[in-house]
Amino acid sequence: MLTLLPFSADPAFADLTLQAAVAWSQGVLQLHYRLEAPEGLLQLPAASGQPQRRHELWQTTCFEAFIGVPGTAPYWEVNLSTSGHWNVYKLADYRTALAQEERVEAITLQQQSRRSNGLLRLELSTQIPLDGILQREERLEGSLTAVLDAGQAGISYWALKHSGTQADFHLRESFCWQS
Repeated sequence: MLTLLPFSADPAFADLTLQAAVAWSQGVLQLHYRLEAPEGLLQLPAASGQPQRRHELWQTTCFEAFIGVPGTAPYWEVNLSTSGHWNVYKLADYRTALAQEERVEAITLQQQSRRSNGLLRLELSTQIPLDGILQREERLEGSLTAVLDAGQAGISYWALKHSGTQADFHLRESFCWQS
């Protein structure tokens, strides 16, 4: 598991840990997030009876991945909500021509949470088939990220690496994971 770091230190998030894992194999991107936080700290969207593709999931707690092929401009953004809602976008270049990746028709999230001793432990994982979008043997680079919403305590931005002067998950300089 890789450890995600907050963009800026905030005492409200001092007792929170976030780890993630990513694998790229046979045309499938596998993502796994493990969060441990004081119970009640985070605003977590409630599970939906009918998870579906949704926009603007990043406006509250959302787990994300950014992936691209090294040396090329296009990249993809994956948004995963604790509600089960999701989205995958393709961008032509840095924050340019954002469009839903229609070739990804559905994503199923597996989620487990438990509370004990005042702590919430949450695990969220998925497998995203990207055949026909990326070549199975293609090398990928990327970043695993999260937007964590603590309500009145604010929003915190977490990533494997922060390269900018502001929290910006789209910076290719922050894509530090490689397959």
